[in-house]
Amino acid sequence: MWEHGELVAEPNDVTDHWRGDLVTFLLGCSFTFEAALIAADVPVRHIEQGRNVPMYVTDRPCRPAGRVHGRMVVSMRPVPPERLSTAIRETALYPSFHGSPVHCGDPAALGIADLGRPDFGDPVDVRPDEIPVFWACGVTPQAAVTASGPPFAITHAPGKMLITDALDEHYRVL
Repeated sequence: MWEHGELVAEPNDVTDHWRGDLVTFLLGCSFTFEAALIAADVPVRHIEQGRNVPMYVTDRPCRPAGRVHGRMVVSMRPVPPERLSTAIRETALYPSFHGSPVHCGDPAALGIADLGRPDFGDPVDVRPDEIPVFWACGVTPQAAVTASGPPFAITHAPGKMLITDALDEHYRVL
């Protein structure tokens, strides 16, 4: 829970904090396409290492919506060069859940100085022959809340998404 852009609490249940004047936005999560990556033999390092996906605040501004603004947050998964086209193809089939990568390669092009120091989540091993691949991340709203400072907001915590009974495959486009 946020007040004026500052994190004030991390409750497990927000029922008692809900008000009638609040609105809800459900955003897709890149975790949705990870089963498809694994099925296509694309390694998913944070799962292999039992960690949360690394997430980074970029230097890329999002398009403002009224007074709401902020920088894009990305998640990163290292991909072997021979699996890159497969990773791009598989994730493009989930346009409601971040879709294709926003960048492949040098993290400095997104203003990321050190892959070993994510802003959210956990660092993962990136092997010398792998390409860092970046997808838009559902943590971007936290960056917007921090930058915009609304009087009150409730967001998810990084790596702790809303879970529904909808199957990942239902969101795959053919």
